[in-house]
Amino acid sequence: MAVPALNPYRTLLKSPPLYTSSACRNYHSALQIRCAKGGGTKPKKKKIVFFDQSPPPPVLDEKPKKKISSGNGGGPIWGFVKRAPRKALALLANLPLALGEMGALASLMALATFIEQDESKEFYMNKYPAFWRWILIPGFDHMWVSPVFLGLVILLASSLMACTYTTQIPLVKVARRWSFMHSADTIKKLEFSDSLADASIQDLGTILMGKGYEVFLKGPSLYAFKGLAGRLAPIGVHLAMLLIMGGATWTAGGSYKGAIKVPQGLNFVVGDVVQPTGFLATPLDSFNTEVHVNRFYMEYYESGEVSQFYTDLSLFDLNGNEVFRKTIKVNDPLRYGGLTIYQTDWGISALQITRNGEGPFNLAVARLAKSGDNKMYGSFLPTGDASDSGATKVKGISMLMRDLQSIVLYDEEGKFVGVRRPSSKLPIEVNGNQIVIEDAIGTSGLDIKMDPGVPIVYAGFGALMLTTSISFLSHSQIWALQDGSTVVIGGKTNRAKIEFSEEINRLLDKVPELVNSDDALKI
Repeated sequence: MAVPALNPYRTLLKSPPLYTSSACRNYHSALQIRCAKGGGTKPKKKKIVFFDQSPPPPVLDEKPKKKISSGNGGGPIWGFVKRAPRKALALLANLPLALGEMGALASLMALATFIEQDESKEFYMNKYPAFWRWILIPGFDHMWVSPVFLGLVILLASSLMACTYTTQIPLVKVARRWSFMHSADTIKKLEFSDSLADASIQDLGTILMGKGYEVFLKGPSLYAFKGLAGRLAPIGVHLAMLLIMGGATWTAGGSYKGAIKVPQGLNFVVGDVVQPTGFLATPLDSFNTEVHVNRFYMEYYESGEVSQFYTDLSLFDLNGNEVFRKTIKVNDPLRYGGLTIYQTDWGISALQITRNGEGPFNLAVARLAKSGDNKMYGSFLPTGDASDSGATKVKGISMLMRDLQSIVLYDEEGKFVGVRRPSSKLPIEVNGNQIVIEDAIGTSGLDIKMDPGVPIVYAGFGALMLTTSISFLSHSQIWALQDGSTVVIGGKTNRAKIEFSEEINRLLDKVPELVNSDDALKI
C-alpha cells in the first residue's frame, strides 16, 4: 500500500504530521519508529494518530491589496479631518481624564453643601463679602444648573460613551468569538496550563458543559467559556451612570418647586406656589389643581415632644370636583398628576377662644424667637382700652404655647395663671374674664415638587447596583488540544485567578483515564 503524501502546511508541535489523503483517514496502524539511545538499544514504539481533517493551508502567494484612492486626496486638511474623530475618541476615553472629571464634579457637589443655594444677591454679599463675586459669576449659587457643573457632566458623559465605544464593545466582540488553538506550545503559554495523559478531549468537553461552560469542539481542538455577562457588565455600568447624570440634569433644569404654609381649613392653587428651576421646565395640567387642608394634627411622645404630624388634603379640579384625597405625613407624600406634595413643617396660626360666654373669637398667633431646637408661639387678648386709663400700653392676657396640646396663660401683670388643653374645654378666670380655649389651629408646612428626572435617577441607581454586582463575575476561557493520547489544556480568566486554577484542577481530576487509547481517540 502506497504511503499518502504529507500535508506540508500542517504544523502541530509535539505531534506527528497528519495525512490528508482520503484513503488513509482511518489508518490507525502503529508505525515503528526507531529511536537510538546511546549505542543501539531496542526500538521504542510510538502511536501516531491521524485525525479526520486539518486546517486549510495558508495561501503563500497572496499579495497585499493596494488601496484605491478616489478624488484628489484633499491634502493635509482633509487628512486631519479624517483623523480628528479618532483622536477625539482616544482622548475622551482616557481613564485619567475621566477620573479627573469625576473628582471635579465631586468637589463641586461638596462645595454646594457649604454654599447656600438659591438665595438673593444681597444674602451672598452680606455673608461672603470677600468672595461673593466668585460665587455669583460662575453660578455657584445655583450649582446644579451652573455652566461649569453642566459642562463637566456633559464631558464625563462623553468620556463614558467614548470608553464604551472604543474599549468595552470591542472586548465583548472578541470574547464572543470562537477561537481555537492548534498548537500545544501556545496553550502552554496561557495563565493556567496542564496536560492529561491517556485522556479524551470529548470527555473533557462533557465535564466542562456540566459546570456551566459553553463548549465548542472542532476536530482535535476545544474552546469553552463562561461568564460572558461579566464582560457585558461594564457597558451596563456606563449606561447606568449616563441614566443617573441625565436624570439629575433634567431634575436640575426641568423641575418646579415651591413651599407654602397653609392653616387648617384654607386652600391654595398649585400653580400659584411652584416656580421653574431651569430652562427645561414645562408646566403640567395638574398645576390648575386646588389643594384644601381639611385637618392638621400631631402626635406626641410620652415626654411631650412632637413625634409626627399629619395633614388631611383634598385635591379639586377646575370644576370643583374632588379628584384625590390623602392624609400625608413625613416620609409619606401625596403623588398626583406628576406632582409630589411633602409634609415638611408645622406651625400654629390661630387660637379659637370664648370670653365670658361670647365668641368664639380667633386670635392671631405669632412665631417667637427660637429657643434652641424648640418652637415657641404667642398670642395676646386685650382686656381694656389704653385711652381710658391714660396708660401707654394696652393691658391684656398673654398666651404662650410650644405645640397644639397645651396653652399657658398670664394675666395683665405678666403673672402665671394656669395651663389649659384645647380639648378640655375647661374655663379659666384671668383678671375677671372667663376664658375657654376652644381650639388651637395648626399650620401645615408643605413642599411641592414636579420632578421628571426622579424615575430616571432611580432606574439608573437600580441598574448601577445590578450591573456592578454582575461585573464581579469572572469571564473564564479554556482551550484544549488532543495531542496523541494526551490532552493539553490551558485557560485564563479576568478575575479570581486562584479560584479558577483550583476549579480547573478539580475538573481535570474528573476526566476519566482511557484504558485503550487507540479506540478512544477515533474522532
